[in-house]
Amino acid sequence: MKVVVWLAEGTWQACVDAAAEVAPPAASITLLHVTDPALASDVSDAYAGMVGRGSGGRDPGLAVDAAAARAAEAMLAAAAARLDRPSSPALRRGRLEREVVSAAEGADLLVVARDGPVTRLGPRSLNPPTRFVVDHAPCAVLLVWPTPPPPVDTIPPPPPHKAAPPHHP
Repeated sequence: MKVVVWLAEGTWQACVDAAAEVAPPAASITLLHVTDPALASDVSDAYAGMVGRGSGGRDPGLAVDAAAARAAEAMLAAAAARLDRPSSPALRRGRLEREVVSAAEGADLLVVARDGPVTRLGPRSLNPPTRFVVDHAPCAVLLVWPTPPPPVDTIPPPPPHKAAPPHHP
């Protein structure tokens, strides 16, 4: 069995714990982290917009990119230690949702955590990139709560019932 575990800030622990629980001992586990380079690019663009493009190599986007790389490495190391069994790290760069779906190609299971508001049940507990991954994953998806799930009575009420339009023969 091939298992891919998507690691994201604030939710990775729940994903690692779920993988440890459901993956058979002989499973091949990949710990995946994706860095979206758009963040560093946005910082660079904002800086250039404020001080001009000829800023003499002080582009803070480079520092943001380096910090993101260090954070990703640290997260992968912490996840491997928490899993406490053989695994392979995978670092990718690109659009989160596209990279995760691509990394899941050929896998039997993708472990993903809810990353939106987790105070009530419902679709808003998935941010758009995670919703895309859940909808497009080319394998089974284990969707986990990063915290204890809220009670069932937090499901939003159904929309008001609308009467059917009159039928005219």
